[in-house]
Amino acid sequence: MELIRRGAEEILVEDDLLKRLEESYKKKKPLKVKTGFDPTAPDIHMGHTVLIEKMRHFQELGHEVIFLIGDFTGLIGDPSGKSETRPPLTREDVARNAETYREQIFKILDPERTRIEFNSRWMMKMRADDFIRLTSRYTVARMLERDDFKKRYAMQAPISIHEFMYPLVQGYDSVALEADVELGGTDQKFNLLVGRELQKEYGQRPQSLVMMPLLEGLDGVKKMSKSLGNYIGISEPPEEIFGKIMSVSDELMIRYYELLSHISMDEFHALGKGLKSGAFHPRQAKEDLALELVARYWGEDGAARAKAHFEQVFKKKGLPDEIQVHAFTWAGEASVPIAALLKDAGLCQSASEARRLIKQGGVRLDSEKLSDPELRLKRGEYLFQVGKRKFMKVVPKG
Repeated sequence: MELIRRGAEEILVEDDLLKRLEESYKKKKPLKVKTGFDPTAPDIHMGHTVLIEKMRHFQELGHEVIFLIGDFTGLIGDPSGKSETRPPLTREDVARNAETYREQIFKILDPERTRIEFNSRWMMKMRADDFIRLTSRYTVARMLERDDFKKRYAMQAPISIHEFMYPLVQGYDSVALEADVELGGTDQKFNLLVGRELQKEYGQRPQSLVMMPLLEGLDGVKKMSKSLGNYIGISEPPEEIFGKIMSVSDELMIRYYELLSHISMDEFHALGKGLKSGAFHPRQAKEDLALELVARYWGEDGAARAKAHFEQVFKKKGLPDEIQVHAFTWAGEASVPIAALLKDAGLCQSASEARRLIKQGGVRLDSEKLSDPELRLKRGEYLFQVGKRKFMKVVPKG
């Protein structure tokens, strides 16, 4: 239970989960532990891995882990936390994104002990009358107890009927799999509870729930999100992962250790005591965490390269040994806005972001910090540094 509680925000119902574990041990029958992921984006970041790490904990305890890819629910669109109807994905989007999940999750999970399921397997077999019977198991009043639906209803914002289907289908997944335990983020609490209710309706023992927190991003405030730019992608280059981890605050580092590291609970407690007493330096703790996480996704060689790169760039204030080169087409213009050039080189997502970073002092040109976001550059070769870790040499094309 100590391992299961590690990092968990809430366990419902803990006494029942303890009984399940005792029964499982006595009968030598593993529990079915389900976690669902909608293939809404092709890349997994470390915020996603909080749940996957908890799945790994259950694997270590000998239980059956079911990685459920919601290829059917992905066609509906999860309304959790949304203030408006989210457009559903196409089948092509779902299939493409689901395949990237397969490629990435086994960097954490044991493939021999992981069962991958797609909820289209049972949902696509449902006839119209089966689906109507499913909808009869839950009321509109209960649906409107859900916080995001309640707020939208009060604001007279549109709620499409198909959005009510999402919690029902996610809940029915637990029925179809006869899940003993479901893992999910705290934002999924309503959907997870629907699963418990539907299992009761179908004569099954209601699943236990283990809810994990939403991991804060690099800013230490908002949840990790690619759209907010505060994420660490597990497929990012090792140097990028290493540098991002070294940039987090000391408080956030402890949070990352608890939710992402594979160190034992004894080691985790010892780390906390050592940091508090001053026996262990926070910088060394961050470096150890960075090495562990980079090695997990890129191997020991990748971790060693990332550390060497960090020391070269940040400790010695030098430049990386290898700098990516971007060829820019000047199209006969005498000069181009620097913001457009940074966007074209992929150093910023947009020209407005480039201008904002320049105003904040986050862009260097040939080692000199820039301050004019409206600067225009003539045709030539330039060395850019955006933030602490992004370097790019821009050269004329043709």
